[in-house]
Amino acid sequence: MNKIGLIIGREFNERVRKKSFIITTILMPVLMILLMAAPALIMSFSQGDEKSIGVIDASGLIGERLQDDETLRFEKLEIPLNEARQQRSDLFAILYIAPDILQNPKGVQLYANSSTSMTLEMAICSQIEQVLEEEKLKGYEIENLQAILDEIETSVSMQTFRNDKSQETTSETQSSMVATVIGYILAFVLYMFLLIYGSMVMQSVIEEKNNRVLEVMVSSVKPFDLMMGKILGVGAVAVLQVVIWGVLVMGVGTLVVPHLMPDDVMATATAIEQGAAMQTADFDPDLMQAVAAVTDMGYLLKIFGSMILFVFGGFLLYAAMFAAVGSAVDNVQDAAQLQTPITLPIILGLLMMMAVINDPTSKLAFWFSVIPFTSPIVMMARIPYDIPTWEILLSLVVLYLSFIVLVWFAAKIYRVGIFMYGKKPTLKELWKWMRYN
Repeated sequence: MNKIGLIIGREFNERVRKKSFIITTILMPVLMILLMAAPALIMSFSQGDEKSIGVIDASGLIGERLQDDETLRFEKLEIPLNEARQQRSDLFAILYIAPDILQNPKGVQLYANSSTSMTLEMAICSQIEQVLEEEKLKGYEIENLQAILDEIETSVSMQTFRNDKSQETTSETQSSMVATVIGYILAFVLYMFLLIYGSMVMQSVIEEKNNRVLEVMVSSVKPFDLMMGKILGVGAVAVLQVVIWGVLVMGVGTLVVPHLMPDDVMATATAIEQGAAMQTADFDPDLMQAVAAVTDMGYLLKIFGSMILFVFGGFLLYAAMFAAVGSAVDNVQDAAQLQTPITLPIILGLLMMMAVINDPTSKLAFWFSVIPFTSPIVMMARIPYDIPTWEILLSLVVLYLSFIVLVWFAAKIYRVGIFMYGKKPTLKELWKWMRYN
């Protein structure tokens, strides 16, 4: 154990003291936020150039009612369609509306002079659909029908309470929107950790093997101890990074956010945190739930405590396999083929996370959060939904027991692979190595 401790300390110090660790620890949360906001930012800054659309309306119902916007400008044409297609090449497209459009909504054709986009086509169709719906409403001969419809349009905001948690007047509140966002972030972070830190172990083994450092080290330490020290050392770096992020988030949430929010917002968020129903309609329930979650120390401790356990357990499981692959090859290129069976379950876990968010209590969600190869990612996507504690404990027990079994097989490959050079082993040969005594 003393030798394993020395190896853990060496691996830990080597990585923590690097500038890259400090930079990624500080910048990763910022990059995650930017990654989540990127689609919205891209959409807001990616408005296309203004496009002129010539309109030939044979029905006489729609042409005059099409509205220009930031990207579309409609110009009514009084010439036949064939003539317009030949003469008005200056326009982006010619829009033709059939005379029986009210009875035949498919009688719309767009003749573009260059490539169109789905967004442009949907924008045009949306305007035409609105005009046709207004025309059909006129058939009911109700005076001011559109004004009546606008007046009765109502938006409902619903608060959800966990009745199974408490039958008292103050029950636990739960926002599916907040849980979905948090679950998505946590699952994606687990996905990144397993791939990045697992690959880090594999690359470290390959480098030391090529430098013949391993041959010197195994003269004074067992291959199993060497592998475990490397895995635990890198795993400690991953845990430290999660702890730093947890402290930052909890510090900002409990110390900074309450001073930035107005008093009435914090009062409402505190009431929701204590299980009271939100009485005022001035605030969005999901927004208030988000503020309550960010400022709730107990909730944040539960999230980051679970994250540490699953990050460490998932890393141990996959790092053992990555270390075995690294010991069996001489370079990263040769590792690609053997690495594929390891990365596929990680990708599967991320894909299953999408399905789990739709129904976090389904049988599919339960079993994929118990299967050790997908449980770290899938379970972290489920935890924000406040699932039963016994499911979390079961997932952790199976995960850590699986690591114990898997590291035994990985060690057999590792002890043989670190002395093998010049040949990329096949899966059949790896199986033989695992059977060696």
